[in-house]
Amino acid sequence: MSRARRTSTPDADLLAVDGERQDALRPLAERMRPRSLDEMVGQRRLLAPGSALRRAVESGRVHSMVLWGPPGCGKTTLALLLAQYAEADFRAISAVLSGLPEVRQVLAEAAQRFAEGRRTVLFVDEVHRFNKAQQDAFLPHIERGSIVFVGATTENPSFELNSALLSRCRVHVMEAVSVDDIVAALQHALDDTGRGLGGQGVAVEAALLREIAGAADGDVRRALTLLEIAAELAADEGGRVTEQTLLQVLADRTRRFDKGGEQFYDQISALHKSVRSSNPDAAVYWLARMLDGGCDPSYLARRLTRMAIEDIGLADPRAWQMALDAWDTYERLGSPEGELALAQLAIYLASTAKSNAAYAAFNAAGADVRQYGTAEVPLHLRNAPTRLMKQLGYSKGYQYDHDNEDGVALEQTGFPEAMGERVYYQPVERGLEVKLKEKLDRLRAAREHARKARD
Repeated sequence: MSRARRTSTPDADLLAVDGERQDALRPLAERMRPRSLDEMVGQRRLLAPGSALRRAVESGRVHSMVLWGPPGCGKTTLALLLAQYAEADFRAISAVLSGLPEVRQVLAEAAQRFAEGRRTVLFVDEVHRFNKAQQDAFLPHIERGSIVFVGATTENPSFELNSALLSRCRVHVMEAVSVDDIVAALQHALDDTGRGLGGQGVAVEAALLREIAGAADGDVRRALTLLEIAAELAADEGGRVTEQTLLQVLADRTRRFDKGGEQFYDQISALHKSVRSSNPDAAVYWLARMLDGGCDPSYLARRLTRMAIEDIGLADPRAWQMALDAWDTYERLGSPEGELALAQLAIYLASTAKSNAAYAAFNAAGADVRQYGTAEVPLHLRNAPTRLMKQLGYSKGYQYDHDNEDGVALEQTGFPEAMGERVYYQPVERGLEVKLKEKLDRLRAAREHARKARD
């Protein structure tokens, strides 16, 4: 027995050493992962003392949910804490790496634990990447209660998750972490001697910590990774992180931008609405944001051309040609020189007169087309290239406008008989449309007077 005791001691020591080595190899962001709700940074609205979610977590009465928020805001950490407070088993799968067979295996294991009286918190990262069939596989297990489903997504659940799954889960919106909260997390990592960089002689001035926090763009994990890299680079300089150190660390910083996701559509919407609101400063800002995020400049040129047609319209027809010229300039020059042409276009579109009268007129005309169907063209408007057509009355009664006073045949209608006269285009009193409105108001009044005199 004494021999067994002697042989077990070295083994235990080796296991302890291996555990310490493994901890040392783990990234700083993983070592500093919060172990309680009080350690969570950000998410004050969602996890404030007394909030519904916090009370549910602290009491262990957790429910199936979808956590929607940007990267590094704490979705995985919150899922781990849910399992911890509920004293449940935690299992995690990634929709990027897992297929339906693995999902079924994990669910079968959870069902076995449920039969034994144990709960399972199943965390599904990037859940929006699962297709409908894969998402449906969770439904019966959520209904039975064999799993507490926690899905994490950076995309709008309304678009990416099927309604059956959403109806069984509560969606919690998580926000990007503020710069002040990230600074606090970084300082905690510098001070912590057990899990962080405390005791290693790493020194970072407050202003530089704030610069790291700003560069992280709301992502705590990214901020801690940047701090860890900076600390490694500063090791040869006595552990002091300087501005020169940060220049190396932050040289290739990028902002959050999803070329095919909700952020993309939110930002193009902001650009379009800034142009429409005649705010050139906001318009050029959103243009710069999208270009910085890697958006295809040709796509932006196409959208700006649409704005010139839809929102500026006939108030300033020059805008349309300027949009085509800017698009052509980009195609000829490429980036970055051609992007300046797009910036000038965005500024001009936002600054000039606006009118959607032509856009509204086209939509109204389209509605009548759908309502009246294939209404007959009036005989006087038809062409009569053959004798038979003339005998049938084609072109009969047509008045050649240039032969009339002011160049307009006032009594002549341009619509099918079943419809009567219509007014679709109503110019606004801005830009060139001021002149168009004056002319059309006069003509429309004259036509109405001529029709009443005829009747």
